[in-house]
Amino acid sequence: MPFSRRQVRPVRVGSVLLAQDQPVAVQAMTKTPTEDVEKTLAQVERLVAAGARIVRLAVPDKASVRAFAEVRQRVSVPDPVGLVADIHFDHRLALLAIEAGADKVRLNPGNLRDPEKFTLVVEAAAKAEVAIRIGLNSGSVRRRGKGAGASEDARQDVVELMVERALEAVRLCESLGFHALVLSLKASDVPATLAAYRQVAPLTDYPLHLGVTATGPGELAVVKSAIGIGTLLAEGIGDTLRVSLTGPPEREVEVGYQVLEALGLGRRGGPQIISCPTCGRTQFDLVAAVEEVRSRLKDSRKNITVAIMGCVVNGPGEATEADVGIAGAKGFGVLFRKGRRPRRVAESQLVEELLAEIDRL
Repeated sequence: MPFSRRQVRPVRVGSVLLAQDQPVAVQAMTKTPTEDVEKTLAQVERLVAAGARIVRLAVPDKASVRAFAEVRQRVSVPDPVGLVADIHFDHRLALLAIEAGADKVRLNPGNLRDPEKFTLVVEAAAKAEVAIRIGLNSGSVRRRGKGAGASEDARQDVVELMVERALEAVRLCESLGFHALVLSLKASDVPATLAAYRQVAPLTDYPLHLGVTATGPGELAVVKSAIGIGTLLAEGIGDTLRVSLTGPPEREVEVGYQVLEALGLGRRGGPQIISCPTCGRTQFDLVAAVEEVRSRLKDSRKNITVAIMGCVVNGPGEATEADVGIAGAKGFGVLFRKGRRPRRVAESQLVEELLAEIDRL
């Protein structure tokens, strides 16, 4: 049963429309030095090829702005992509990024606090029809130093502070007649992330960009991202997402789609493999079979479900619900395909016969 999405005000990021009736957009961020145009351009194009619909580039200085402009002009991909300039501290970089062709600028009210400077960016974005993401992070939302503001922030709950700062920025934008907004309120732990998005969601109708920030490397980072992003999506919250991992950005896109596919909210395209976890009933090398099939199908774009099951308990049922599948036993297995009678195959030929059947689909 599909999850019901929260009603949102449509916002366009370049050619990508964020709206309730549109798919959740997977976003990625380049990890090359932005000023290295060739490396950055190549990474943008790889990310789009991997399925990213929005790509964000860090813009920490004027050299990065010039590089952003060149990437914007030269990027050549078959699918539409929105390019986002990630701005911190200096509003002048945001103004230059808008001139350079950014489809959206990310502003962090945690380090861009001057309302007059913020207003200048909003006015320029409105004139150029560029969207703005108000992007809060738990690590930068508190004012620092020894002043009264820093002391006040230190006493306040970080989730409440993120929501407060986000709404302050929203009210400033709305006072200027600007509504092309996307909001994000990311924390580095899952409970705070969930609490922040749950609090802000009923208070605005702007699209929400999801993520758990600074999750770290490895499988723990994947788990934290999947739980945080997946829980919110299951509650109908979220219109774009970025999985933040310490590692190649293509992996972030892959995990993002895996989260969406697990919830039935979209597919990147290509075979979906379901396989059992194995147990004491398994009598053939299922792990090797799964890896072989996954490797051989990695470039396929067929939207099919392939089942690879280890025994006769759940195997036949799962396999027959898939487009094609096998259920193994000792020395042989059974090949299933929708609409056809199951066929017995020698164990040594199971994988090849499965792949041949997939080729015929």
